[in-house]
Amino acid sequence: MKRKRIVVLGATGSIGESALKVARDIPERMEIVGLTANTSATKLATQANELRPASVCIVDETKLEELRDALNYRPKLFVGEPGLSEIAATADAEMVLISIIGTGGLRPALAAIEAGKDLALASKEILVMAGEIVMRAAAAKRVRILPVDSEHNAIFQCLDGRASEVRRLILTASGGPFRDTPAERFASITVEQALRHPTWNMGQKITIDSATLFNKGLEMIEARWLFGVEMSRVEVVVHPQSIVHSMVEFADGSVLAQMSHSDMCFPIQYAVTWPDRVPNSLAPLDFGKLQKLEFSTPRYDDFPALNLARRAGESGGTLPAALNAANEIAVAAFLDRRLPFPGIWQVVEKVMNRHHSVAEADLDAILATDQWARAEAVALVGRT
Repeated sequence: MKRKRIVVLGATGSIGESALKVARDIPERMEIVGLTANTSATKLATQANELRPASVCIVDETKLEELRDALNYRPKLFVGEPGLSEIAATADAEMVLISIIGTGGLRPALAAIEAGKDLALASKEILVMAGEIVMRAAAAKRVRILPVDSEHNAIFQCLDGRASEVRRLILTASGGPFRDTPAERFASITVEQALRHPTWNMGQKITIDSATLFNKGLEMIEARWLFGVEMSRVEVVVHPQSIVHSMVEFADGSVLAQMSHSDMCFPIQYAVTWPDRVPNSLAPLDFGKLQKLEFSTPRYDDFPALNLARRAGESGGTLPAALNAANEIAVAAFLDRRLPFPGIWQVVEKVMNRHHSVAEADLDAILATDQWARAEAVALVGRT
């Protein structure tokens, strides 16, 4: 079988590291030809020295010399935000895996699509902000967008091309560290408590999003675009064990679920090797040790993120971009101890209420909304 050439955007983060682990596990099927990082120059150089990709990009231009000094070979170097789009479009790759947290992956994603490269998408913000634009561009260029998020990858596996027969897409949520915490205790939640996720080991932003359930709200919007269904057919169920990664209910009432251990290597490998399934060294499920699988309805009133995301997804236009940007600012303020935990939802809702959404927005309108919502959220945090 031919090896697939991959560029990894965000190689030094948790998903990027998992992608490199997959590349080591199945070298006959996956070759890394490009790596990027935001500021972690030394770590990026260590990865590059091992895997020897032809192209490397550091976004923080002040770290270029540190990167160059730490490299023991001479790849083609790209620098800055423009460098991300350049490496995504020009590297000798068939697929670009985007695992950049936040909005920074949007322009590189569009550049990769324009260059005719498939996307393995782990950055949900791209479709939350600009789902209509991205999916339209992918269709025009006939490139595939393969989901890497464990939930969307699970749905992709269950659908197996039968999207027209779907009744419901059911995203599973661990519920985060506060799924059983009374709402009256939310105001006293500390940063340290919020960062202790019960199942997944992730970066700070996505861990806080999992605690507020904004992560699941963003995934609802992402699923709407990835699979071409109405928001009304996208639901969430709390599943603390994180063994069932998501489910699809079909028109006849049958439900298919995808199950595996909580390890991002599973969905990354499937995105890279699809439509094939390839042996690996990952641990299989031992059903005798699972003991139980639990499911429950989310506490919508106590965790407003899900309803805010549904509202944004149903409205469309620029409202999802406003939600996403306000949430990034609010989460950063919470991590900086300038905003209480419930303040994250409150800031996002206030920004959404003040936003005048633009329907069928172009990229400029979406990026303008992103900047406006960030400024509005910063002002709200300052008055808290």
